[in-house]
Amino acid sequence: MNDVLVLAQALISKTSVTPADAGCLELIGERLNAIGFTLERLDSNGVSNLWAKLGNGAPLVCFAGHTDVVPTGPLDQWQSAPFSPTIRDGKLYGRGAADMKSSLAAFVVAIERFISSNPSHKGAIALLLTSDEEGDATDGTTKVIQKLKERHEQIDYCIVGEPTSNETLGDVIKNGRRGSLSGKLLVRGIQGHIAYPEKVRNPIHLIAPALSELAGEHWDAGNEYFPPTSFQVSNIHAGTGATNVVPGELELLFNFRFSTASTVQSLQSRTHAILDSHDLEYDVQWTVGGMPFLTPRGKLVETITHAIFDATGVKPELSTTGGTSDGRFIATICPEVIEFGPLNATLHKINEHVSVADLEPLANCYQGVLKRLLV
Repeated sequence: MNDVLVLAQALISKTSVTPADAGCLELIGERLNAIGFTLERLDSNGVSNLWAKLGNGAPLVCFAGHTDVVPTGPLDQWQSAPFSPTIRDGKLYGRGAADMKSSLAAFVVAIERFISSNPSHKGAIALLLTSDEEGDATDGTTKVIQKLKERHEQIDYCIVGEPTSNETLGDVIKNGRRGSLSGKLLVRGIQGHIAYPEKVRNPIHLIAPALSELAGEHWDAGNEYFPPTSFQVSNIHAGTGATNVVPGELELLFNFRFSTASTVQSLQSRTHAILDSHDLEYDVQWTVGGMPFLTPRGKLVETITHAIFDATGVKPELSTTGGTSDGRFIATICPEVIEFGPLNATLHKINEHVSVADLEPLANCYQGVLKRLLV
């Protein structure tokens, strides 16, 4: 069995349902300590965080990821126990196989092999690992980044091991992510008997024209890397449960997935302008789930592109699709952040798996990045 597979199996066997780490960081830490890394635990409110670093020079190349996984779902629907890594038909099954314990194993093996071949390399290598990516993401990577900011530490290049590949290993890397801005809108009307419309103000009727305008608004055109900003309603609720009562208020939940072509402030102000134009009595509670980040074509994108091609023969495409990731926190102290990892077809699904044949090439990709940046 290959080295990446062995370590991936060991990590998958640990029941690290978010925010539990279940000993994953200790296992990884032992391997890193053996090759000279300094280990710093920055745990916070029950979340396990590790900042591991080797060297003090520049550039600093960081690999980032998470040890926590999502819950398994119905156990009887798994063909094998989710925390008993199993190989069937050339695939490694287990919760976290794709997201993202295979990447973590590939990180470690790639670093070990690089250090062995290049003991006098330039620069520095770091790993930033947390058990709070799949959960609230409030005590994980963001806490480590806060500590690094306090110490005025910078990261030059960062690779997040999210499963980005679509059809074949290496076909997609993420060079950015959209931001997430959510709103909870409360529209007030006047409750009353449905047979006396002159005595009521129906908030459902009141919001309809404004909602149509919001849904049809052209927020921005996106740019070379991002699609246009999207406004979507996720829930709308009103009513008392009785069929003869006009409700007194309506609650609507909505979300913007926005690009770097818009800002939180611009989206908020334009939303309020539309609502105000319809003479509504309303309140909005805003929540910023994450800011967009972007790494344009440059040194890191070029480096990972060549490393992937050398290891797999595949030329990756750039993408900013999908949800948020911890890259949004890292980008505040690192000018170049990309995400790259195995196939994402089964992440968070029953019978999550990766191809065993992809594990060694994945480590070769990461090792190739180190060689191109630090030799």
